[in-house]
Amino acid sequence: MKIEEIVHLIHQWTPPSLSESYDNVGLLTGDPKALCQGILITLDTTEAVVDEAIAGGYNLIISHHPIIFGGIKKLTGGNYIENTIIKAIKNDIAIFAVHTNLDNILSGVNHKIASLLQLKNTKILSPKKDIIYKLSTFVPIKGTDMVLKALFDAGAGHIGNYSEASFVTKGTGSFKGNDQSNPTIGKVNQLEKVEEHKIEVVLPKYAKNKVINALFEAHPYEEVAYDLILLSNDNQTIGSGMIGQLENPLPLEDFLALIKKTFNCGSIKYTPISKNIKTVAVCGGSGSFLRKEAMHQQADAYISSDFKYHEFFDSENLISFIDIGHYETEQYTKEIIFDYIKKNAVSLPTKISAVNTNPVLYF
Repeated sequence: MKIEEIVHLIHQWTPPSLSESYDNVGLLTGDPKALCQGILITLDTTEAVVDEAIAGGYNLIISHHPIIFGGIKKLTGGNYIENTIIKAIKNDIAIFAVHTNLDNILSGVNHKIASLLQLKNTKILSPKKDIIYKLSTFVPIKGTDMVLKALFDAGAGHIGNYSEASFVTKGTGSFKGNDQSNPTIGKVNQLEKVEEHKIEVVLPKYAKNKVINALFEAHPYEEVAYDLILLSNDNQTIGSGMIGQLENPLPLEDFLALIKKTFNCGSIKYTPISKNIKTVAVCGGSGSFLRKEAMHQQADAYISSDFKYHEFFDSENLISFIDIGHYETEQYTKEIIFDYIKKNAVSLPTKISAVNTNPVLYF
């Protein structure tokens, strides 16, 4: 497989359009046309990781955190970022980043955290808005099933845990083609009335072009009438953080012990709470921006990282804010990527990097 095929494979799973505006995901260095000789998966791309790729013959590094995040004005080896990029380019190693687009999908980073804690009844903590379209189109009755299948195959019709969702109503369509037309039904310059179905489906914003192309390819009419409307509905499968419940409530100290063991934390910063922990919200990486949402949804504890000092005061003994460290919340992201690659590109040598890239040590 070529590197661009791996890129396409991952983008089908975690579309770049789902990443946050400040992010920098996708192929950051390397020739997309080059054959992929092997994949090394890491949380961060450092010189040590590039050395590991060189030694193992891997020419594609898939990293959660982008090595190129802000603008780079020169490549002179002045810092670890420049040194890492120079070494990767010199050795024909491509670097690919899948970051907040992996955070924002239902099966991504936060699902992994929730599953490690064995949370039940999980859902997105802060669903995204303005990323769902409703498509309406009009099809002669005999063409309904064909068009619906094409739309579903292209990614339309998903609502929560349900797929192939649609609404179909029967009506009468009318049209008259001019001299330049080539009507599928009827004759030129003659008014036609046809029994039709109005098909309505929802689709994610990132699939818009694919779904519209599928509609045009499958539709039997020469001219396709359709409406595409952006909805304000929350998308329950895309968004930030996750929330769920423990099977059995735990005293805070017992819950902290569980976290420390599960995530191998060097230390934990937390705010106290007098009640047992039942409902738990989580967010991998820097998640203090969701602390108010966790409180709004009445979580007993919120696990994330990079809380600022004054943000801990917001807990007000109503919730325990638990900061376990940035690396610690995302360390198992490598396993998510590895499992997906092995499932979809099994012929390629694929390895989780043995390099611990956590820049923080605990004394």
